[in-house]
Amino acid sequence: MDFRTVPVTELARRVRHKEISAREVAQASLARIGEVNPSVHAFVAVDGTRALEQAAAVDQLVASGTDPGSLAGVPLGVKDSEDAAGYRTTHGSALLADSAPAVHDSVLVARLRAAGAVVVGKTNLPELAWTAHTANALFGTTKNPWNLDHSAGGSSGGSAAAVASGMVPLATGSDGGGSIRIPSSCCALSGLKPSHGRVPSGGATGAGWLGLSSKGVLGRHVDDVVAALDSVVGPDPSDLRSLPRPEASWLDALRDPHVPARVAWSPALGYTEVDAEVLAVAERTVSVLDALGADVIEVETVFDEDPLDDWLAIVGTCLLRTLEPYAERWGSVTATLVSIAEHARSLPALRIVQALDRCHAMNLRLVELFRDVRLLVTPTTAAPPPPNDLEGKGVVNGVVDANWVRLTYPFNMTRSPAATVCAGLTAHGLPVGVQLVGPQHADLVVLRSAAALERAIGFDALAAI
Repeated sequence: MDFRTVPVTELARRVRHKEISAREVAQASLARIGEVNPSVHAFVAVDGTRALEQAAAVDQLVASGTDPGSLAGVPLGVKDSEDAAGYRTTHGSALLADSAPAVHDSVLVARLRAAGAVVVGKTNLPELAWTAHTANALFGTTKNPWNLDHSAGGSSGGSAAAVASGMVPLATGSDGGGSIRIPSSCCALSGLKPSHGRVPSGGATGAGWLGLSSKGVLGRHVDDVVAALDSVVGPDPSDLRSLPRPEASWLDALRDPHVPARVAWSPALGYTEVDAEVLAVAERTVSVLDALGADVIEVETVFDEDPLDDWLAIVGTCLLRTLEPYAERWGSVTATLVSIAEHARSLPALRIVQALDRCHAMNLRLVELFRDVRLLVTPTTAAPPPPNDLEGKGVVNGVVDANWVRLTYPFNMTRSPAATVCAGLTAHGLPVGVQLVGPQHADLVVLRSAAALERAIGFDALAAI
C-alpha cells in the first residue's frame, strides 16, 4: 500500500466500508517506516503497539456499525512540538529530552484522533522549531526523500519527509515563519498555513510566538490537507484567538476549485533575490493561472523592505521566554539560539511594540492590494532545497544565502492564510513550490485556488525513496 497514491478520503472510506481494516493500514505504515526511516530520519519515536491498539479500536467501531469518523484508520505523524498522549514532547532539544510522556493530546491531535486518525509516532524538527532545516543534536538530520543529500526544509521537516516518502498520509505541523509551507515546498507537497486561530492552540500554556504561529496538517495533495482540517477547525475556549467554525465544509467547497478573476504575481515581493531556476519553474504557473481564466497582474513591490528584523524581535523575545527557565543549561542549546535569546534580552519593550506596529502596517498594505485582486502568488522559497552540508543555508544564483526563506514570514506577521503547491522540479530533480496568499480569513479562496492550480499543473511524480 502506497499512501502517496491513495487519497485520504478514499483510505478512510475503505476502512469504514470494511474493504480493509484499520489494523492492516497501521501495519502498512509501520512497515514503511521500518523500511525507509533509517535513511530519511523523519520519525524520532514510533510506538507500534500503541498504534495497533488505536487501529483495533477503530475496527471495533466499524464492526459495531458505529461511524469511527472521517479519518477512520488514517495513520498520522505528530510533529515533536505537539503533545500526543504517551509520547515525550522534546521540541528537538536536549533540554526536554527527559520530559515525562504527555498525559493528554493537544487540541489538534485530540480532534484528529476523534475523527479516527491513528497516531503512529512523533516527527523530527530543528531545535525549538527555529530554523528551515530539520536537524538537531538529539535526533540528527531529516533527509529530503527527493534527494537524501538535501534538506527537507523546516521546521516541520520531519512531517513533510514522512508524508513525501509514504510513511504516513498525514502529519501535523506548525508555521510561525513558514514552517509548514517551506518543508511542503521542499518535499513536493501541498501545505496550508490557515488563518491564525482557525486551528486552535489552547492548552495550559499561551501562544508560543505571540500569535505568529499557526497549526495545521501536511498532506500530499490539497484534498488530503482539507480532509484533515475539516475535522479540526473551530474554536476552543482555552485559545483566546481561536475563530468560529466555518459555516460550510471546506472539503465540500473543493468540489468547485477555481482561481479568482484577478490574481497578483509578485516574483520577489519587492525586497529579495530569487534563484533563477526557482523563478523559472514558478513563473510557469503564471501561464497556468492565465489558462484557468485569471487576469494575472505583476506587482513588483508588495512590501518596501524585508521585515526580518521585526519578525526576529517578536519571535526572539518568545525564544528568550522559552529558554529563560533553563538558563543554567544553555550550554546544551544550539549556539545560534543562545545568541538570539541574549540579543532579545537587550531589546527594550518599545521595540516589541514597534514590531507589532509593523505587522499592522504590513496588513494595511495587503488590504490595499486585495482591493484590486483576490489572491497573491509568489515563489514559496528563494532557493531550491539546499544541501544538508550547508546546515540550513540556501544557494541563490550560486551564492550561499542564510535567509533563503524570506518570502514566507511576512504572511505570519499579517496573519494571512497562505498555501504552497508544487510547481515542478529543478534540472536536478528538486521540488519548487509556489505560494498562494489570500485576504484575512479567506482560507477558502486560497484552498480553492490551490486545488485548481494543483490539478492544472498535474504534478504527480513520487520521490524515489
